[in-house]
Amino acid sequence: MARKSTLTTEKLKELGTDKLAQLVLHETEGNAGFRRQVKAALAGKSGPEAMAKLIDRRLSGLARAKNFIEWDKARAFAGDLRSLTDTITSELGPAAPALAIDRLLRFIATHEQVFERIDDSSGRVQDVYYQAIHATGDLAPSLPVPEAGALPGKIMAALGESTHGYLADVTEAVAAHLPQDTLARWDNDLKDAIAARQAEEAARKPDGWFYSMTSRWARMRQTIASARGDLDLLIALEIKKKPHMRDTLGIAAQLLEAGRCAEALEWVRQPGRRSFVENDDGLSPERISLEARILDATGDRSAAQALRWCCFEARLSADILREYLKQLPDFEDIEAEDRAHAVALEKDEPEAALQFFLDWPRHDLAATLIVAHAHRWDGGDWHILPKVAGLLEHDHPLAATILYRALLDNILDRARSKAYGHGAKYLGKLELLADEADPIRPSGMADHAAYLAKLKTAHPRKSGFWTRVGDGEPKERSLSEARRPVWLKDDG
Repeated sequence: MARKSTLTTEKLKELGTDKLAQLVLHETEGNAGFRRQVKAALAGKSGPEAMAKLIDRRLSGLARAKNFIEWDKARAFAGDLRSLTDTITSELGPAAPALAIDRLLRFIATHEQVFERIDDSSGRVQDVYYQAIHATGDLAPSLPVPEAGALPGKIMAALGESTHGYLADVTEAVAAHLPQDTLARWDNDLKDAIAARQAEEAARKPDGWFYSMTSRWARMRQTIASARGDLDLLIALEIKKKPHMRDTLGIAAQLLEAGRCAEALEWVRQPGRRSFVENDDGLSPERISLEARILDATGDRSAAQALRWCCFEARLSADILREYLKQLPDFEDIEAEDRAHAVALEKDEPEAALQFFLDWPRHDLAATLIVAHAHRWDGGDWHILPKVAGLLEHDHPLAATILYRALLDNILDRARSKAYGHGAKYLGKLELLADEADPIRPSGMADHAAYLAKLKTAHPRKSGFWTRVGDGEPKERSLSEARRPVWLKDDG
């Protein structure tokens, strides 16, 4: 079979200008986005200003549009937006980065209006806007100093009152590429704007909820503080937040990097934003890993190791165990690893232990755990157990058999007719595993023949399943069955 030819610039040049022009012209007739890109490239022959005017017309049209985008046109609309940003970044950007950034900011500023015109549940349109934000950051280092100094004002003029969040994202994209004096002025302007807005909001009558831009601007000040290396300002702004909104781990990590370990230890132990995602025991692996590294930096290695082990016992985190073992002297890590495996095998929640042995990985111990808790596994975990069974079926047929039976039992017991094809596949797997699994099965576990007989007795009228099964393998659905209404359910 001949290999497919890969298109390259050199190969395309071999076609000659006439042939390439014909191909381009043919594509422009059916691809509106590509046609606009070609027109922009042609306009660029007259200079970046001519290309910018062509882009401006497209941006003005986008800003004026009011009609709702129907679902069947959403993909094409997103593609059209992407072609616009591609033209700005790839055609205008290299020739005139300042003009390109101005157009990108104009485009980003249309986001709230555009989102009102389309159901973007797929995220395609949002992706285009994020692409534009990243492109703005990529072009920022190319700006001359005067243009870089003017960029914060342009950003605030375009997005200063945007509630969607892109203002802060653009700030994060460009801040690291701006001169220090520009960042200082931007921070002072934001500080004054926050004070003025807070005074204005305090004078309002309490007539209900309203959105305030001050939290968004404060987040921008923190981004600018990080770009300036002003950790003290960053912390001062964080302290102003409500306790449950503070990024205590982020502040602790930066303090550790700066060598301010005592302060880092205080921050990592504070309750903060992590409270939304971790259990009440406070032993999230992310937090424990950071606190242990801080303790190591202070010289208290024994406390760091004790903390890591405590976290492992509670969460069975493979990453925490790796950190714990890495700090041990040679040969001691082997004994500690065996002790950790014993802890996992004795855990009251075998599901967590199974995940640990898969992450480690120790498939042999995962199989031991599955057999030891043969009746614990829920076949409703169809998004996890098939993959686990597939990993184990070659070397650990008994454990794989237990999981495949759990999956099949769940499908048939719940009459999940849409999953009967999967159930037939699982039964085929069980047939193949039987010769190896039956001789080593526990005394209370039926062999494959008895298990199959039990299925036939318990589910004799589930014809939608049995018609797919033949010698343990799936069958194609018959034409008559394929025509059955989707809401028709098997008896039994």
